[in-house]
Amino acid sequence: MGLFDRLSTLLKSNINDLISSAENPEKMLNQIIVDMRSQLVKAKQQVATAIADEKRLHDQADLEFKSSEDWEKRAVLAVREGRDDLAKQALVRQSEHLQHGTVLQQTWESHRLETDKLKNSLRDLNDKIEEAKRKKNLLIARQRRAQAQKRIAETMSALSEKSAFEAFARMEERIEQSERQIKASTEIDEEFSGDRLAKDFKQLETSATSANADSQLLALKEKMGLLGAGGAPDSRRLGAGQNEEIVHSAEVEDIPDDKKSA
Repeated sequence: MGLFDRLSTLLKSNINDLISSAENPEKMLNQIIVDMRSQLVKAKQQVATAIADEKRLHDQADLEFKSSEDWEKRAVLAVREGRDDLAKQALVRQSEHLQHGTVLQQTWESHRLETDKLKNSLRDLNDKIEEAKRKKNLLIARQRRAQAQKRIAETMSALSEKSAFEAFARMEERIEQSERQIKASTEIDEEFSGDRLAKDFKQLETSATSANADSQLLALKEKMGLLGAGGAPDSRRLGAGQNEEIVHSAEVEDIPDDKKSA
């Protein structure tokens, strides 16, 4: 049972602690599984030996009981032949074999119980090794994730340095200043370069477009009935009418009274 005790200690050990103390946890876990399998092979050999011993004890007990039956038959034969002396010797042998057979049977039964326990322990051991294999894969995945998180943390720690962010800020300011200079240069080029006369006509075209929009707005209001009858008179036309009335009044004042009545 010493082998099973060693295996039990190995299986009950805290694998997480082994990982934390190992330089290469994945390699160590694989080695643990290899060791478990090697111990399992040895355990199977010992269980097989125990089973063989059990069968041998069973066969020896059966042989002793058979020998006991044979000597009993010989004693019966000796009695029939009138050889009581031989019958007594045969009965002694029959008793010896029966006694040996009984002892062997008791030993075999005890050994059989221990062998059954070994079989159950072997099955449990095999199940635990399979469970350890599955757990190994989970632990390796966790270890790899921990390593990845560690690398990310180290990277973030390096990026969190104040000097790095200051460098980014300075670079951003330089880019923005460059953009402002480009915009200023463009405005200067547009203001002091090119055909000035063409620009003046372009402004006139813009004013004409605005006047056209005013005319369209006036027409729309007239269509909607928002203006008086006949529409709004042209301001220039209105001014001309007022001047004509003033001139007419002046001419009337210069005419003599007798002419006015005529």
